[in-house]
Amino acid sequence: MIRTVIFDMDGVLVDTEPLHHDAFFRHFAELGLRISDTEYATFLGSSTSNMYQRIKQEYGLREEVPALVQRKRELFGVAFEANTTLELLPGARELVLDLYQAGVPLQLASSASHETIDRVFTRFQLYPYFQNRVSGEEFPQSKPNPAIFLRAAELAGMPPQACLVIEDSANGVTAAKAAGMYCVGYRSAHSGGQDLHFADHIVADLRELSAASILALPVGS
Repeated sequence: MIRTVIFDMDGVLVDTEPLHHDAFFRHFAELGLRISDTEYATFLGSSTSNMYQRIKQEYGLREEVPALVQRKRELFGVAFEANTTLELLPGARELVLDLYQAGVPLQLASSASHETIDRVFTRFQLYPYFQNRVSGEEFPQSKPNPAIFLRAAELAGMPPQACLVIEDSANGVTAAKAAGMYCVGYRSAHSGGQDLHFADHIVADLRELSAASILALPVGS
């Protein structure tokens, strides 16, 4: 049976993607880069560091990756603090509370930085419900590399086959399956048409999920 649930954050718990999109494209403009929305969509689920590594290589940027990452985070931080309408996605808090009250340990595995994770967890008071929070900035390669999910399972003390991942990006689903985990693909209206066909199960609304339905899945050990 499933013994722990690993949540992605952006696009699953909260829709900060428009804020990230705005910060990235403001930065691209500063750098004189013309990056299409189509190319940008291929980066979704990757860490900011890995994204800028690719951009630096493809566009021959002189700036070092840490400086690029820091500037983008500054722009995102300004946008996040100025936004007063941001809310958790429909059903997200209810699902978190349902799992928590059922005694299911919860983990976060997000490509976002620890700084961004902390911003979200502080605003929405999520700290009490999650055992561990793993950031993509901790790893040389982000999703679709499975390292972040394997680390979340390790911290939870669970084998991969006892973990269920909720993801909204193609890179995230690929990473979860590469880690040997059951994956629910969340086809959110905010996911940018991501290809989730490798997921074991796909939902269009988090309210389709519950602790009871997740624990009843005939998978894991």
